[in-house]
Amino acid sequence: MTELRPLDSGFMELEDSDRHISLGIGAVAIISGAPPARGEFGRILARGVQQNARLRQKVRRAPLDLATPVWEDDPNFDLAHHIRWTALPTPGDERALCELVATELEERLDRDHPLWQCVVVEHLAGDRWALLVKAHHSLVDGVSGLSVFRSLCDAVPGEAENAAPEPRSRAEMRWLDVVRGVTRLPVVVPRSVAAMTRGLTPVVSAVVSPAAECSLNGPIGRQRRYVVARAALSDVHEIRAAFDVTVNDVVLAAVAAAYRDLLVGRAERPAPDKLRVLIPVSMRSEQARSTLDNRVSAMLPFLPIDVADPVERLDVIRRRMTGHKSRGEAQAENSVLALAGRLPFAPIAWSLRLLARFPQRTVAALVTNVPGPRERLTVRGHAVTELLPATPIAMRLRTGIAVLSYAGQLTFGITGDYDTAPDIAVLAEGIEREIKRLRERAGIRRPSRPEVTGP
Repeated sequence: MTELRPLDSGFMELEDSDRHISLGIGAVAIISGAPPARGEFGRILARGVQQNARLRQKVRRAPLDLATPVWEDDPNFDLAHHIRWTALPTPGDERALCELVATELEERLDRDHPLWQCVVVEHLAGDRWALLVKAHHSLVDGVSGLSVFRSLCDAVPGEAENAAPEPRSRAEMRWLDVVRGVTRLPVVVPRSVAAMTRGLTPVVSAVVSPAAECSLNGPIGRQRRYVVARAALSDVHEIRAAFDVTVNDVVLAAVAAAYRDLLVGRAERPAPDKLRVLIPVSMRSEQARSTLDNRVSAMLPFLPIDVADPVERLDVIRRRMTGHKSRGEAQAENSVLALAGRLPFAPIAWSLRLLARFPQRTVAALVTNVPGPRERLTVRGHAVTELLPATPIAMRLRTGIAVLSYAGQLTFGITGDYDTAPDIAVLAEGIEREIKRLRERAGIRRPSRPEVTGP
């Protein structure tokens, strides 16, 4: 048995706090050709599951959360619980696929079994099929979630198979271990308290200082919408070089422009204090890329939706993100999570449960950027032409954007609440339009040609 990390268990508390949300995150692979026969697909999946014991484990929680939840082997593990086959209606286009993804994001994963599922989608136009891999956020973050899909792909020539390490076994906690942990706190805490305090000050200030009222923040229902935007990664890199910014700066500039369009379309003034976004920051080492858990911190910047000029907006984002990084906010939050892992679980769980039931009015949107495989992947020799990210929404965030790079293309998977965000197609259009504007301002004359085309 292995204990859940504090952030992993926190996602369960968050899901328990709102009956309208499901915290399954997903990736949709578009694959050429016909899907394998059911028996063959089962064998492919079985090989992938065999690489990581966590995929054969479920969560066991103690009564009243008096002890830390643990991952334990599911004695009745059955691969069939985790495979579902479906098909798109004619014409099997992107709209139908997006509607299917939205429906899958609504459905909670069954906690009586390991918290993941594969959905095989047939009848995709253009002689293709799709594979949706979905896992609970307590099991994976964006980076480790991709490793689940990678385990189903053919080995890349020249690369050793990315077998995920088996989770380390851990004996049940004894009172002596508790005593040791408590006695170490006076030594461990002072070492990082100064840097932690310095980094957390702006974060705490953001949390206790609500942003201006915004239609992007509010109660959400159970149904979802899902749309996709795309950009050539080569264009993004040339924009980055032309303006001396980072790839993430370009991504946030495109997102800021899109949200500006959305709010203007809703007759809302794009004020400077209106759109604070939650940006997860990976704290995962290269050696732990395949370990199934969450290793993320976060930053909470305002996006400059009040700035109309694309280049000026990009420059404001560059300066703001540089400031957030220099203050060490993400590292400070990560230190707090590490400290939480040394404290008794029960009061932490009860506190998280209480906080999750208070409506947050600070953050208006989620934007998460995950680096995907650079090389082209295959399944049974058939090309994976695209990878589409899918993120859940929660905590009154009516929209969320997941960004994933793969084989020369940057894909934006946009999730919205069905009733309060019916216009999320404006976000997809705005992102693609802003990349085009920045290309033009950077003097990039050649036509944009993403290496991968969509459905």
